[in-house]
Amino acid sequence: MLLGAHVSVAGGIDTAIERARERRCEAIQIFTQSPRMWRPTAHSEDALARFREGRAKARLGAVVCHAVYLVNLAARDKDVYAKSRAAMAATVDTARAIEAEGVVFHVGSHVGSGFEQALRRVKPALRDLLDRCEGRTRLLMENTAGTGGTIGRSIDELEALLDALDGHPSLGLCIDSCHWWASGVDVTDAEALDAAVGDLDARVGLDRLRCLHVNDSQTPLGSNRDRHENVGKGLIGRGLGTFLAHPSFQGLPALLETPGTDGHGPDAAEVRRLRRLHREATGRSGGARTSGTRQGSR
Repeated sequence: MLLGAHVSVAGGIDTAIERARERRCEAIQIFTQSPRMWRPTAHSEDALARFREGRAKARLGAVVCHAVYLVNLAARDKDVYAKSRAAMAATVDTARAIEAEGVVFHVGSHVGSGFEQALRRVKPALRDLLDRCEGRTRLLMENTAGTGGTIGRSIDELEALLDALDGHPSLGLCIDSCHWWASGVDVTDAEALDAAVGDLDARVGLDRLRCLHVNDSQTPLGSNRDRHENVGKGLIGRGLGTFLAHPSFQGLPALLETPGTDGHGPDAAEVRRLRRLHREATGRSGGARTSGTRQGSR
């Protein structure tokens, strides 16, 4: 497992590399612009080059970019829809420029129109974005906690999105432990987790799973509420080790999006806790059991 965290790019995109070093990250996630603003950041060619060079020196095994929170590719509002497509395109272009492995994004919300209607808007937007993906960069749909009309709350919806894009090879997944827990998957129970992973493998294919978000939860199982908590401090607790130890997840980037010690995001202490929990959990499991494989059928 490539253990790491979301890190800030304050001061320039290349500054993320030093923050990765400080936290002893093996993989990182970054925003390519302010997560709560539409306007993209104009990164200089020098900064992009320094990022690529710094990544190589730091030996980061994976880099992913997270799209802005405002994105809604299912929006009925024409202005929001257009801005969402433009923001995603800018993120994909920057991700390609730094040779990131993926762009993690929330598909959006149907805002009461229903999933099938939303799919008609999502499909052309994703088709255009996938055409922009070249080389190693993929689009990685993130599962959701299931609040309101959010899209991606279940394997059913993730499978439908993939089918709508004809199984495009550049479309993948990011699974968030907190979101899975909130949507009703008990990630602390080995049998329940095995069943969920097996279902994901059979219907989507684990070869499409390219990234994990590792977060504890402030809210109960099945709450449909997305509230991240620091590792071992929430209602998932040390049961998060079951998620970390699953054999099908080994080798993937596993990234923290937790509040951290001071509420400003995961710090070095939080990454150490993640590493310790992974080590203890995989040691206890002795290789663990699994119904899934890393060679999915899709």
